[in-house]
Amino acid sequence: MTLDQIHQFIRSLDLFDYTVIIFNIVIIALAKPLVYRISSRSLPDKTLLARVYMIRGLNFIILLVYAYQYLYLPSSASGSGGLTILSILAILYMANITNFIAQHFIHKHYGKPREIGDKVLYIETYQTRLLSILAAIIITIIAIIAIIDQLGFDSLLEAGGVLGIIGVFLGLTQGSWAPDIISGLIILNSDMFEEGDIVETDSGILGRVYKTKLFHTEILNISNNHRIMIRNSHLRDCTIHNLSKFASAKGLRECLSFNIGYDVDGQAVKAMLNDAFEKALAAEIPIESNSPPEIKCLETGDHAICWGILFYIKSVDKVLNIRRDFREVILSTSKLHNISLATPFTVEQKNMIATRNS
Repeated sequence: MTLDQIHQFIRSLDLFDYTVIIFNIVIIALAKPLVYRISSRSLPDKTLLARVYMIRGLNFIILLVYAYQYLYLPSSASGSGGLTILSILAILYMANITNFIAQHFIHKHYGKPREIGDKVLYIETYQTRLLSILAAIIITIIAIIAIIDQLGFDSLLEAGGVLGIIGVFLGLTQGSWAPDIISGLIILNSDMFEEGDIVETDSGILGRVYKTKLFHTEILNISNNHRIMIRNSHLRDCTIHNLSKFASAKGLRECLSFNIGYDVDGQAVKAMLNDAFEKALAAEIPIESNSPPEIKCLETGDHAICWGILFYIKSVDKVLNIRRDFREVILSTSKLHNISLATPFTVEQKNMIATRNS
């Protein structure tokens, strides 16, 4: 490209052209602060950066197509092809931005504020999820119709054929995405658990609910400190214990059980466990001191009695450490009281009278 061609290109631009070019350049430069400004704080940085790159990429492609249309194509060829591509890109761009802004305002208006850590986050609710799906469907349909019009499918038969292909595709694949979307809506509507709650599944997973998304739920495993992804439809089939929603003001009732031999007096067991409870309070293990422990005989087995100590906690996010630390205190206290926590093995012997010399 020569300098004269560049000058000719600049002189050929009108106010609309300058507006398009400046707008895209400004959006490319300010994409990151704009995305971070109107995005939820609970989103990971990877997701936010992906949105930034997508917006910048679309703006950059629009600039390239715009420049190609006016710089490289001769005036006679400068017509339908480039403008059609540019129009489709603009439709996709506007649909993405409109959906992004709609999701933000729906989340802000209908989301449930909750303090998690030192942040106040707006968590998903049934209303936000349902309105977000409806908004995305409406925006997508409008964008598809606009793209069909730009491609020149003017007749009702042609437009209906394109929409029919999309409908058939969605119908054939509905078995893989519809159950998870419906299950996600049911989970949000039931209010059984929400983001930030500590839950335990029947499969032994103990963690904090991080995000209930469109197709799956993410849980931060407290034990192994990693993230677990569970399909919403599968999660509905599980038994979920929400440890954050306890039924009493005392807190969550926990029970630690130990098998102790029949030869140990019950009062000695109770004295040992009460002593361990006091030592746990002195060690600043976060158990509730206002409610005294309940020490009960849970089972009478073949070889030992199963004793349980029931206590209350409110720091459910530390439940795993509380269980481990309290067990360690009980173990050290049992040694001081000369009580073994090992399950004994009893053997009943019957003396048989036998004569060697008959």
